[in-house]
Amino acid sequence: MNLNDARLLIEIARRGSFAEVARDRGVDPSWVSRMVAGIEQALGFRLFQRTTRRVALTEAGEIYLRRIQLIAEELDQARDDALAVTRGPVGILRMTATVAFGQTVLVPLIPQFRNVYPGVALDLLLTDATVNLVSDRIDLAIRHGPSVTGDMVVTKLRTTRYRVCASPTYLAQAGAPTHPQELAHRPCLRFALPGFRSRWLFREATAGPVIEVEVGGDITVSGGLALHSLALAGEGPALLADWLIEADIAAGRLIDLFPGWQVTATSFETAVWLLYPSRSFLPRKVRAMIDFLKASVEGGA
Repeated sequence: MNLNDARLLIEIARRGSFAEVARDRGVDPSWVSRMVAGIEQALGFRLFQRTTRRVALTEAGEIYLRRIQLIAEELDQARDDALAVTRGPVGILRMTATVAFGQTVLVPLIPQFRNVYPGVALDLLLTDATVNLVSDRIDLAIRHGPSVTGDMVVTKLRTTRYRVCASPTYLAQAGAPTHPQELAHRPCLRFALPGFRSRWLFREATAGPVIEVEVGGDITVSGGLALHSLALAGEGPALLADWLIEADIAAGRLIDLFPGWQVTATSFETAVWLLYPSRSFLPRKVRAMIDFLKASVEGGA
């Protein structure tokens, strides 16, 4: 069996579907099925159990795939190391991030990254849905929250601080609140996530008491960029991440209503995280992007 056959089997095991692998490769599913059948016949045992909807590794298939995956990764690393001597990091880097972080922070940095690493092509998936890094073949993911769990390698990119902000136009019309509790009595712009849409938490000092403020309003949206745009348009106060509004606050387009308070909807200790699948080696293209982002993103760890 050659290396291309090994890669095909590894991809099928990750995706759990002949049809999905065929779609990724732009071939007919029957071609994938024939290839697997031929490999199984040559090996003398069945690698996959087939159903009408999914395929899964047999016990023998799990043992076999575990070994050939290690071999394939060793060959990838050997090629990676050899190419790096003359050309630097190369290959396609498949990344995912939320729409708001991708458009606000990541996309503006791409020209600089490409200038430094012209051999790395980028396949960027911006989505607010949770992506399976293994089955969707993601090399590097950017996630948000107090922590990240799962069988992944995780490193912190930057701390996130949330701010309640509003536009000068809104404040001229409605007046500026002097205390967080006043938000309970005026319509707010709310993010359609648990906690974010019903109550915000405030703390005046690092170890001070936490004040819980019930928030309501006529506008709830599911996207951070839309919430940001509505705040800029003067539709009300919004709870937004600092990386999304730093430029607007500096330019006076948005006003931080409570600069002396910490605020959140979930945890006061939250961050932006970089995740990648646990592997026996880290491709140089992934390491290049991790190092570049840590050096380029403000507020980094």
